[in-house]
Amino acid sequence: MTDSDLQRGLEGVAVAETRLSRVDGAAGELVIGGFPVAELATRATFEETLHLLWTGDLPDADELDSVRSALAAHRDLPEETYALLRAAAEGGSTAMDAARIGAAAASVARTDAADPERDARLVVAQLPTAVAAYWRYWNGEEPIAPDPSLGHAANYLSMLTGEEPAPETVRGLETYLNAVVDHGLNASTFAARVVVSTESDVVSAVTAAVGALKGPLHGGAPGPVLDMLREVGESGDPAGYVRAKLDDGERLMGFGHRVYRVRDPRAAVLQSAAERFYRDRGDEAFLDRAQELESVAVDALAAHRPDRRLETNVEFYTAVLLNGLGVPQELFTATFGVARVGGWTAHCLEQYADNRIVRPRAVYVGDEGRTWTPIEQR
Repeated sequence: MTDSDLQRGLEGVAVAETRLSRVDGAAGELVIGGFPVAELATRATFEETLHLLWTGDLPDADELDSVRSALAAHRDLPEETYALLRAAAEGGSTAMDAARIGAAAASVARTDAADPERDARLVVAQLPTAVAAYWRYWNGEEPIAPDPSLGHAANYLSMLTGEEPAPETVRGLETYLNAVVDHGLNASTFAARVVVSTESDVVSAVTAAVGALKGPLHGGAPGPVLDMLREVGESGDPAGYVRAKLDDGERLMGFGHRVYRVRDPRAAVLQSAAERFYRDRGDEAFLDRAQELESVAVDALAAHRPDRRLETNVEFYTAVLLNGLGVPQELFTATFGVARVGGWTAHCLEQYADNRIVRPRAVYVGDEGRTWTPIEQR
């Protein structure tokens, strides 16, 4: 193997076939389970999307009831996991640390051998409970027990706040969860597939995926977007803010994407969801400020970097929407994980069905021909 064979970061290298999602960065298209993201995200419940990814088809009424019942039955955590999450919160651990704990501890509730489909339901059901319990502990409160009468999205919001959310809030969160549930072979999804390719279990794979998502290059931008929007709100000068950032060589959060060379299609979906939510609530000032900043930033980036299109990405309107829905900023990335775990588990099942261990090579660039020197002569 020579340097000419090297593909840093495996960029452009296809290593798997998938029916789960198709990403076209040049055209700005995202298809999930055969549906354009705008159609699926705005119409499906999250349980319908899970069934679609896990089986390849939308569920009928009985199948949907089965998915809902299975998730509701698996939501609660063992006392040992609650104790770990309490310790994590009291020790100052982040929400993504808690998500990793929750993912890894999902198998504590398992009393028999690993079963991929059952474990997929288990970890999808328990991850929101773990994140919500951590947040309650973080704020000096006791966790809210899962409510089996609520759907997946509504239950997550209920466990965070202790109140049953309004239908428009649930619809907003479901749109978000569906829009980001899967996105090709991104870093965290690849991590999950690598783990299961060794014939390890789904819980281990999801734990690895959470670890990959924890890195700021993958899942860490929606929070800084909200910080940016608040700074612009305080200054009242979006053009001046953008100009100062670009003059200082700083990155504008929420713009540009590794894959998309046009506007991220998920940004359009979440923008529409945010517009509906803020309009229904009668509170459009924050949304108007965000849209003004977006317009100014896109124009400024086009002038600043005419060699590269830096358009709005999913993280910009993730921050706008989740902030409106009442999801705390500290939980933005963990809530992304609550959505993406559906995709991770579906990729695990897909990898099991047609498995080959993932075993790339590396180009050796170290020394050659060295001779051993005894320690007393070094």
